Amino acid sequence: MSELHKFLFEGLPVRGMLVRLTDSWQEVLRRREAAGDYAPPVRELLGEMAAAATLMQANIKFNGSLILQVMGDGPVKLAVAEAKADLSFRTTAKVVGEVPDGARVEAMLNLHGQGRCAITLDPADRLPGQQPYQGIVPLHDDQRRPLQNLSEVLEHYMLQSEQLDTRLILAANGEVAAGLLIQRLPTKGEGNLAGERPGATPWGSGDEDQIGQSEAFNRIAHLAATLTREELLTLEADTILRRLFWEESVRRFEPLTPSFGCSCSRERVRNMLTGLGREESESILKERGDIEIACDFCGQQYHFDAVDVGEMFTPGRDQPPASASLQ
Repeated sequence: MSELHKFLFEGLPVRGMLVRLTDSWQEVLRRREAAGDYAPPVRELLGEMAAAATLMQANIKFNGSLILQVMGDGPVKLAVAEAKADLSFRTTAKVVGEVPDGARVEAMLNLHGQGRCAITLDPADRLPGQQPYQGIVPLHDDQRRPLQNLSEVLEHYMLQSEQLDTRLILAANGEVAAGLLIQRLPTKGEGNLAGERPGATPWGSGDEDQIGQSEAFNRIAHLAATLTREELLTLEADTILRRLFWEESVRRFEPLTPSFGCSCSRERVRNMLTGLGREESESILKERGDIEIACDFCGQQYHFDAVDVGEMFTPGRDQPPASASLQ
């Protein structure tokens, strides 16, 4: 079963989390096979994104959706992972070209230096006029050297956007998507969820002057960096934590259970079609005989025939809802 483990290092300003997505990740891949599988590098990228989004959501206890996106100018135009407060997650990607075996972030998303990483926090109880929090960083470091993997991208994001030292180890294959996060605790108060006040950041008030200065974090991060991809994918959480931090005093919490989950529904698809309008919907009907739409995240198929479409545009339903979206 998929598990997420939170832990603290007693007496040190360092926290950590370890996630292993097993049955939930396999469900994502099973559903994707029906719509045509991704190339192995894209599949691994999405697994790492699912693990990373789950870790970050659990880290801030945010009541809403955390949406991790990487986008660029390579054969992978967009890859998305979304994690919700209950740690349900979903992923998808838009691929427009061939992705060679062994391709990394630069080759998939940043061929001409236009790649970006965005993290959006969309509150479940957003107030009227309140905007989601969003941070964006390029897929290169301060010296404009391309970042080669998702771990480097997200570590760079946390330094640039939140001024927090972070070490992140990610890996995924056809069975497991896993991640280890080690982070220096903020020096100025605890984390503030986006939207509490203007300028609030989701991970807390990091101090730029403290970046790289914590000996405790640097030591723990060095130990974490010795974890190999094979170990992360194959070893149980207890074994990993014992091998890495056997000399440290680690306080662990009850494990949480991430799961695959998609928020698509027939009603949302219906709203989307209503938003297209009668003329466009009837044009699709005339061309194809019916309308078939598949969710990009979970692969669920939704079918609408002429009777369904006619009901959408009966008097009183001609105006589309204010927010018509499949997502």
